Amino acid sequence: MMFLKAAGIGGSIMAILALVIYLLKTIISLIAFLTGALKILVVLVFIAVIVGIGFMVLKGWNEARRNRD
Repeated sequence: MMFLKAAGIGGSIMAILALVIYLLKTIISLIAFLTGALKILVVLVFIAVIVGIGFMVLKGWNEARRNRD
């Protein structure tokens, strides 16, 4: 008799509720992953900018030294 109770309206509502909760957990996990990936991307871009500025400074410094000689 227990399987009849699971197939009733209450069981259907519980199944839909479980699916909605699972969907929300999946969406939250996706958002967390995308946020983490965005943070890593921002850090990598920042490092690339710092390295690029350092390279340009060293290049200008070497050219100024070369022109001075």
